[in-house]
Amino acid sequence: MAERETAKRRERVALEGGLEPSIFEPRLATSTRRRRDDLHVCPSCNSELVYPTDWAPASNRHWHVALRCPECEWNGGGSYSQDIVDRLDEVLEQGTESVLEDLNVLVRANMEDQIERFVSALRADHILPEDF
Repeated sequence: MAERETAKRRERVALEGGLEPSIFEPRLATSTRRRRDDLHVCPSCNSELVYPTDWAPASNRHWHVALRCPECEWNGGGSYSQDIVDRLDEVLEQGTESVLEDLNVLVRANMEDQIERFVSALRADHILPEDF
């Protein structure tokens, strides 16, 4: 039980210092050159946030993929093998999971803040029957 309280206190201190979910962390451009199979890396600014805007089957185990970089507005694309598109799909899935984790942190922090405000208002008799 004491461990749980200590963890809650640490979490609360971190939240009081300000939320900094990973989606808001500065993105550092990689110094390695873009490889043909790194579709999530922008060839213009090296951002790792490139995403597909359209895709369609091209031929046996190949796809036509249109790509966009949200940081520098680069647009491009081409025809890529199934393996390369599968790797892009894995990166997109990891990004989605990261965004959902950050969303959960923000939702929890907002709920905890609302609960604390409500409890404080109850204790100070600032909530009356007319409020409902």
